Amino acid sequence: MQPRLAFAYDPQFTEHVFAAEQLQRLAGLCDILRHEPLLELTSPDAKAILAETEILITGWGPPQLDASTLAAAPKLRLIAHSAGSIKYFIAPEVVERVAVTSAVTANAVPVAEFTVAAILFANKGVLQFRDIYRRERRHLRSHPLMASGLGNYRKTVGIIGASRIGLKTIELLAPYDFELLLTSTSTTPEQAAALGVELVELDDLLARSDVASLHAPALLSTRHMIDARRLALLRDGATFINTARGSIVDQDALLSELVAGRLNAVIDVTEPEVLPAESPLYDLPNVLLTPHIAGAIGGERERLGTLVVDEVERFVRGEPLLYRVPHELLGQLA
Repeated sequence: MQPRLAFAYDPQFTEHVFAAEQLQRLAGLCDILRHEPLLELTSPDAKAILAETEILITGWGPPQLDASTLAAAPKLRLIAHSAGSIKYFIAPEVVERVAVTSAVTANAVPVAEFTVAAILFANKGVLQFRDIYRRERRHLRSHPLMASGLGNYRKTVGIIGASRIGLKTIELLAPYDFELLLTSTSTTPEQAAALGVELVELDDLLARSDVASLHAPALLSTRHMIDARRLALLRDGATFINTARGSIVDQDALLSELVAGRLNAVIDVTEPEVLPAESPLYDLPNVLLTPHIAGAIGGERERLGTLVVDEVERFVRGEPLLYRVPHELLGQLA
């Protein structure tokens, strides 16, 4: 008998995650109790489905899963999350009792790709040249910036955090002629050497980097880790990239540096998630501000669905899960 499966997420946020072929694979692996995802888990209909559910696929906009969920779903054996972080909706007691797998590794790919593009553009002075060209509308071969220190050859790039995204970014940067620095409390010097990076303290990384890219988790211990003192360590004209979480950066301190024109920034995440309409960050010429698009969007989301279906197939076949979330590491996750 096939295991029984249900979905629980907000469908408006999960379009394109499961292509038709992946849904067909799921139908061949499981008995799908209902194709429409559950938006809540407390109604009689939802509880009736939960009572029979052995595999629950979640995604963006999921209902909270806690001890009451376990009580309502006594047969539940696997939660397969088709997005990134789980800590905002899955309670620790659930991870202790039920196997939980996440597509965070698949979501790391587009974030790392976005980061590499931002690094390459930053080192080429794209924002500066865009504004000069728009203003002067002439050949710029004789412009002083052409003979400046811009360019991607032998630049120093600092990666803050050996997260999945940080490590994927390092992997994608390997073919370039960069000096790569890494700050990480979980990486040994031997591991750093194998990655082709120099392991350094955070202050040293900031002081030496032409571009510093943030890939640390948002924890109480990392809140405002990048503060005014540390931002001041960055050299004049350096670029700071944040695709992690806005809370890790003292945004007022960063804004002061950016308004002064001393630093450049690529900012994909902020605190709050959507800035007030009057925020100067929208209009500063040395800032590329994007609305949290580094992660999977559009067709990139199919990669998440594929990972989840692959994990479900492994589970059904009794094979080890490749992307299981260890319950003892739940407090360290982004």
